[in-house]
Amino acid sequence: MKTVIVGMSGGVDSSVSALLLKEQGYRVIGLFMRNWEENDASGRCRATLDYEDVARVCEQLDIPYYSVNFVEEYRQSVFEQFLADLRAGLTPNPDVLCNREIKFKVFLQKAKELGADFLATGHYCRTDSEGRLLKGVDPDKDQSYFLHAVTGEALRFTLFPIGHLCKKEVRALARKHNLATSEKKDSTGICFIGTRDFKPFLARYIGLKPGNFETSS
Repeated sequence: MKTVIVGMSGGVDSSVSALLLKEQGYRVIGLFMRNWEENDASGRCRATLDYEDVARVCEQLDIPYYSVNFVEEYRQSVFEQFLADLRAGLTPNPDVLCNREIKFKVFLQKAKELGADFLATGHYCRTDSEGRLLKGVDPDKDQSYFLHAVTGEALRFTLFPIGHLCKKEVRALARKHNLATSEKKDSTGICFIGTRDFKPFLARYIGLKPGNFETSS
C-alpha cells in the first residue's frame, strides 16, 4: 500500500483531498504545517484554530495526523524576501514563493523523511503523465499560477486529488461525509498570514512613505 502525506491546512479542500485518497486505497497521513505564529485581531492564534480543524477531520477519517513547525524557514525564505521586494517598490506575490520554498521544498522533504511515496495538497491544479503542471478544471479556482515556480521533480512526487473537481463538487463531498470543515469559509489573504489590515501590519516591519502613481511610458 502506497503512503501519501496530505498537507492539511484545516480547510475543506485539503480535507476532501484526504478523504478521496483514503477511498482510493492509499495509506493517508495528515500533516499540518505551522508557518506563522501570531494572534489575530480577536486575540486568537489562527494556526492553532486551523490545527484543531485538522484534528477533527483526521479523526473523522480515522487517519493519523501530525504538526510540523516551519516558522523560521518561512520568515527567512519567504517573508524577508517579501519585505525586500516591497522596499524596492515591487508588488510581490508571497504565495508563489511559499509554494516554491516551503510547501514543495522543506515540507516535501519532511514528507520524504517520514517515508511517504507521495505528497498531496488541496490545490486546484493537475499534472499530466510526465509531471507537467496543468490548470485545474474549475476556472474560478485554478491555482496553477501559484505553482508555476515549483520544480518538475517536486510535481512528479505530488498528487492533486481535487484538481479535476469544481469547488461546488468539493463542498458537496464534504457535506455528504459530514466533514467538520464542510461549511468552513475559504481562506483569503497572504499565505499563512491571512487577512488583516495590511497597512499597520506592514508598518511594523518597513517604513511607509507617500509616493506617486506613474505610467511606464
